[in-house]
Amino acid sequence: MNESEIKTIIFQLLKRIAPDTEPSTLQPGDNIREVLGIDSFDALQFLVALDEKLGIDIPEADYGKTGTLESLVEYVRSKMP
Repeated sequence: MNESEIKTIIFQLLKRIAPDTEPSTLQPGDNIREVLGIDSFDALQFLVALDEKLGIDIPEADYGKTGTLESLVEYVRSKMP
């Protein structure tokens, strides 16, 4: 899976969690929660949905590695088989 495909999935899932936002406007270094105004519960829901959609395990200890769009894409790529 390439970076573009990963971003598309991330944007779709973020839009589902926060329908009043425009995830596709995120820049690589943007803090996802801050820019989109997502609270901690919605952030957790997003990570669970990402886990289920891609079949990757995202342990709680790694949540800090998924804060920006760039770090999240890299994290997902590192977890893909």
